Amino acid sequence: MIFGHGFGCDQNMWRYITSAFQQHYKIVLFDHVGAGQSDLKAYDYTKYASLQGYANDIIEICHHLELTDPIFVGHSVGAMIGVLSAIREPDLFEKLVLIGPSPCYINHGDYLGGFDPADIHAMLEFMETDYMGWSGTFAPFIMGNPDQPSLGEELMHSFCNTNSSIAKHFARTTFLSDNRADLAHLQTKSLILQCADDMISPVEVGAFVHKNIKDSTLVQLKATGHCPHLSAPLETIKAMEAYLQH
Repeated sequence: MIFGHGFGCDQNMWRYITSAFQQHYKIVLFDHVGAGQSDLKAYDYTKYASLQGYANDIIEICHHLELTDPIFVGHSVGAMIGVLSAIREPDLFEKLVLIGPSPCYINHGDYLGGFDPADIHAMLEFMETDYMGWSGTFAPFIMGNPDQPSLGEELMHSFCNTNSSIAKHFARTTFLSDNRADLAHLQTKSLILQCADDMISPVEVGAFVHKNIKDSTLVQLKATGHCPHLSAPLETIKAMEAYLQH
């Protein structure tokens, strides 16, 4: 079982989840290049101008470790990176678990991605001019769960501990991506975990992903915010276990 984290995070974000699966699965944790304890010198601004660059890394990890039919668990943009990996190599993964996935963050016509184009560009501009200020402002909104302020603080510190130049580049790659057309090419069975009150991936996005991935299961969690693996790990684990048992 290989876990792929989202923007501004690292493998430590999975610490409440992995122990539940260690008995039955080999657990593989990693940091995307540019995040966590990864080698920052390996960050290639051209390669990582597309999510496919990160997807190629996932494939490389799986082949290097000689993983057989692994289950990929991805959060946020990490979920879409997993989708692109599975499309690139259809026989690579047994199943995907997609937590708060979004193929496109910008509203287009009838598609509700959660943000108008001007909102995204204003956010990216804020990040460009004051990365620390952006982290402190947006982390609590992304995390949600204001009754658990320590979670928002953890996400803020995670953002702040990320190399700001790389984070700004990854943010542009993430928030300006549009992978809606790719979903129909996915052949791997997938579980979509959708939270309520998720500003990054609203319920309309989860429904869109489910509709466009032919062999997918959508589970609406009671959890709120964008990071249920931190805010509601037991519910997240229960939903994953129920799906993987079938």
